[in-house]
Amino acid sequence: MQKHLTMNANQIADLLHSYQTDLFSLYNEQDKSFWEKTPEGKWSAGHHLIHLVQSTRPLLLAFSLPKFIIKWYFGTANRPSRSLEEVIQRYNEKLAMVSDGVVSPFSRKMPDSKGKDSFKWQKTFTEMNERLNKKMLKLSEKDLDTLLVGHPLMGKMTLREILMWNAYHTKHHEKVLRAKYLE
Repeated sequence: MQKHLTMNANQIADLLHSYQTDLFSLYNEQDKSFWEKTPEGKWSAGHHLIHLVQSTRPLLLAFSLPKFIIKWYFGTANRPSRSLEEVIQRYNEKLAMVSDGVVSPFSRKMPDSKGKDSFKWQKTFTEMNERLNKKMLKLSEKDLDTLLVGHPLMGKMTLREILMWNAYHTKHHEKVLRAKYLE
């Protein structure tokens, strides 16, 4: 029987850094007007980065809690952590089930992006991810596979899964920006 393969904490940290670098390269390659570019009925390009900051904030909070609180509130896993590929597949399946016009908890309070500086949001996102990585690297690999947290779309996920999702979430928004905002 083949062992369930997944990413370790260092690999997840490297993946997030790589995807974050790709996203920032996209923003930095564009002129300032890109930040405010808004396709019909969509967020501005700047809102994508603001959304990533907003969705990382509760994750950072969860990783700041004592392990016993996380365990008490969400429980422990009764299965092995999914692989990155499985997390991505599940996320894309859940996204496909969301109707147009449905807003997430992180899109309801979207601030105005006009006149905002991409570099300020990049700095904030970088600092948050660095803090998240430090907290993740202090946990054991067992804790990453045992402790659960909740995700508004995906339900309960192991800490390892939500960290892999967080990395992919960054890549997902970069892909959307490349596909729909560059012309």
